Formats: sequence, structure tokens, C-alpha cells
Amino acid sequence: MKKYLLFTAMLIAALNTFAQTNGLTKADLPIVYLPDSLSVHFISPEPVQYVDISTKNIIGDLPVKNVLRIRYKDTIKSKDAVVTIAGEKFIAQYHIQWSPSANALVKSEIEINPVETRPLDIGISLSQPELQKFATELFCGHPEGSLEHAKAYGLKARLNHIYTLGDYVFLDVSYDNRTRLHYDIDEFRFKIDDKKVTKATTVQSLEIKPEFLLFDQPGFSKHYRNVFVFKKFTIPGNKLFHIELNEKQLSGRVIKLEIPYKDILNADIIPLRN
Repeated sequence: MKKYLLFTAMLIAALNTFAQTNGLTKADLPIVYLPDSLSVHFISPEPVQYVDISTKNIIGDLPVKNVLRIRYKDTIKSKDAVVTIAGEKFIAQYHIQWSPSANALVKSEIEINPVETRPLDIGISLSQPELQKFATELFCGHPEGSLEHAKAYGLKARLNHIYTLGDYVFLDVSYDNRTRLHYDIDEFRFKIDDKKVTKATTVQSLEIKPEFLLFDQPGFSKHYRNVFVFKKFTIPGNKLFHIELNEKQLSGRVIKLEIPYKDILNADIIPLRN
């Protein structure tokens, strides 16, 4: 909720700045015709983060993350409105006008055209589709070796590579199952823990969540590989970053992979391609 409120506040500020700078009016906006008996769907190239409809006579919802659906209410006083749509990296505005359904200009689907959008600089470096694109490119590369590895219960974990781009860290991780038992994944846990823990020491652990993972795979028989993406983070000198893989069974196998901070500091930068 706090993240959403912060995004909304920054978005409103960005809209106000744009309006003051460019002096846009309804006449400057692309027109979308909306009949009484039809819903119009705006299809976004990335997940929709924010929507504003300037009148209560039009209602909208998000049936899926990247689609905004609008329609008129049953009782209509005003049929003219402005719809504002924000993705992770853009703002688009449309002038909604009433039209009979027989109008040839009426469309039930509106693709949000990049020409009709404006960049939204609110500190979000990469959109979800971009994270997927870069993670896929890294996955398609063949691991030449491993930076770190761990073994337990017939399993071998490997940190193949670490990459960075903008505000993000990409971890290429793989597992080999050398047993005859299928491994059903319960969960991955990513934690920053103390390097050395004694019985008299109070353990201080910080758990972090990835911003994106390439595959949501439930298990594996022999081999598993995935790319996890995190916002950049720092690790104090007396701590380590751990990736913990847990099996579903009650006495499930657990394997921990330790990643020193020096590996993250020496990460390769992902080259940008035109």
C-alpha cells in the first residue's frame, strides 16, 4: 500500500508538471469513442499502475494487469471525459466522447501507441517486460563456470553469474539433482545473515524478495536453472547473502548457497543493444 501511495503521489506530481509545461487541453488528446452499449479496452504494453477517469459517469476496471476496460454507467449526465493511464514508464491520456455504436470510428480495443505516450520518470528503471527480456537473454547464454557452489543431500547448487543493469542485480542460479528422487520446490528464501553464528549469539537475518524471476517452476528431476532479479542492495562486512532452496516434504532437503558481497560488487554490466 505504501508503495502504491508513493507511486500515486509521484505520478500526480509528474502529471501536474507536464500539464504546466505543455498546456495540454482535451483538444490535444487522442479521441476515443465510447457507445452506451459497448465496453472499450485499452491494451497497454506493460502492466497498468494507475488510472484516473475524470467523471463518475464512466467506470473502469483491470481484468488483467495490462488491460483497462471502461464503459458508461446506466444513468449518464455527462458523456465527455479524460482517461489517464500510467504504466511503469509512461503516461497516456485520451479524450472520451460518446458515439452511437454504428459509428465506423468506434473500436472495442485500443492499443496504447508509444507515439501517444510520454515518458514517466519516477525512479523505476526497468519495466517487467524489460526485466523478462534481459533475464531471457542471460538464460540463453551457456554458463562457462560457477562463481560459488554448495552441495547437500545429493544436490549441487551453483551461482553461474551475476549481472547488473541500472538499479537491478541479476543472479543466474542452477541446481543439479544427483539422486533418483524428484525435487518438489516449496520455496526459495533470500536472506542476508551473519557470517559466523555462535550459540550465544542472537541471529539477525534480513529476508529480501526478488523483483522478478524468469520461471515459476514447481520442481525438477535432474536439472534446474533460473534467473532472479533484485533491486540493488548492500551487505555489511560481517554478513553474507544466502539463497536457500526448500523441498516440500516434511523432512525435505534444504540447500543453502552463500554469496559473498565481493561477487556482487564484481558483477558484469549487461550490455545494451539497439
